[in-house]
Amino acid sequence: MTVEVILATRNPHKLREVREILAGTAFSVVSTDELDASLPDIVEDSDTFRGNADKKARTLAAHFGRVAIADDSGLEVDALDGAPGVWSARFAGVDGHGADEANNDRLLRDLADVADAQRTARYRCSLAIVTPDGRSAYSDGTCEGRIGHERVGAGGFGYDPLFRVGGDPAGRTMAEYSPSEKNAISHRGVALQRLLPMLQELCG
Repeated sequence: MTVEVILATRNPHKLREVREILAGTAFSVVSTDELDASLPDIVEDSDTFRGNADKKARTLAAHFGRVAIADDSGLEVDALDGAPGVWSARFAGVDGHGADEANNDRLLRDLADVADAQRTARYRCSLAIVTPDGRSAYSDGTCEGRIGHERVGAGGFGYDPLFRVGGDPAGRTMAEYSPSEKNAISHRGVALQRLLPMLQELCG
């Protein structure tokens, strides 16, 4: 039997990745827009990824009366004291179309005088599951890397064209990875793999 869970995102890229990662499991994913396009935006006002993920999952679980999964993720750059962090999607102050380009432009400007050795960074993802009766579980995933000096690659989204994956022998950016390669090592892929047994237990 397949269990349908709600994913708290309106980002089609995140929705596609989560569906790809959970393919072949006992779970299928439906987005909030597919259920209720009129659902108001949830203000992500926590200063932690987990806090934002928990708020989104709890809101949707209560609203729909169904199991909800929420993701909050972003980029932490050591030379910027962990910024943009929870502000990753809004780093340049641009919403919607053009936000990724504006965010990458700002990141390159902020790191313009920073040497390669100091451009270390990581993607971080926090996931929350909340059931309609308030039970919850959480997982986290990270992917270490370094910020490049220019965009490379046409895949992925967000900061992927600038994020050179740590340990990659060819020094590829995340945007040069195939979807299956990315899902195997990404912060979101790691967090989802860790969350899966908890999801099975909560829905069992």
